[in-house]
Amino acid sequence: MIRKDESLSKLKGIRHGFFSRIGGVSKGVYHSLNCGLGSSDDTEHVIENRRRAMLCLGLPITSLRTVYQIHSDLVLTIERDSDSSDFIKADALVTATSEIALGILTADCAPILLADPIKRVIGASHSGWRGAHKGIIGSTVESMINLKAKKENIIAAIGPCISQESYEVDTIFLEKFEKQNSINRKFFIPGRSGHFHFDLKGYAVSRLKEAGITKINALNIDSYNDNDFFSYRKARHKNESDYGRNISVIALNQIS
Repeated sequence: MIRKDESLSKLKGIRHGFFSRIGGVSKGVYHSLNCGLGSSDDTEHVIENRRRAMLCLGLPITSLRTVYQIHSDLVLTIERDSDSSDFIKADALVTATSEIALGILTADCAPILLADPIKRVIGASHSGWRGAHKGIIGSTVESMINLKAKKENIIAAIGPCISQESYEVDTIFLEKFEKQNSINRKFFIPGRSGHFHFDLKGYAVSRLKEAGITKINALNIDSYNDNDFFSYRKARHKNESDYGRNISVIALNQIS
């Protein structure tokens, strides 16, 4: 049900988890731990799934904050435990407030959890190709710095996302990245005629490095080929009516 990053797991005072689709109550294409309010799943099922995920982290569902994700470079800062967020349009959250769980929903996009354990600042970023291309990763880091985090302290973990092998794109897609920076060509390998395979995880790592982050880890889990995870692309290839969302969460413990 839950996957952990080794580097984040070593940090005192921080809880985190990259949750699979296993262990929930949803049915059909959403089976079973669908945590996406943006899906057409039964809302009560989604809420119960979120409650179960938070229970795994030892937190109440009331501590969870997510946003209305739009593939942007917008970051929401949670400053008080009373701040609401579910209907605010953004693609990342940051906070220095204890007992607030920052959640990101993905289904092939890269979830990135970040923590400065010294300054006690955390972040969660929804980094699909659009958001990463627009600069969501750098924006997340800068928002953490605005809360007094230090780049040299920040540890970043990239969770389950679509692998390069599974991510076929066309020439127009490639040209978007080459136009941004010619060096981006290294994130593409040739596929069938007129197509390429894009390394989303590698590109996310490069954007983290551009933002000054050097402590980076990535889980080697392909959301497309691993049936324990929801995948937008796989759902489309199977002509399914909708798809579920995986949730990734990070939280600061209360200082005792």
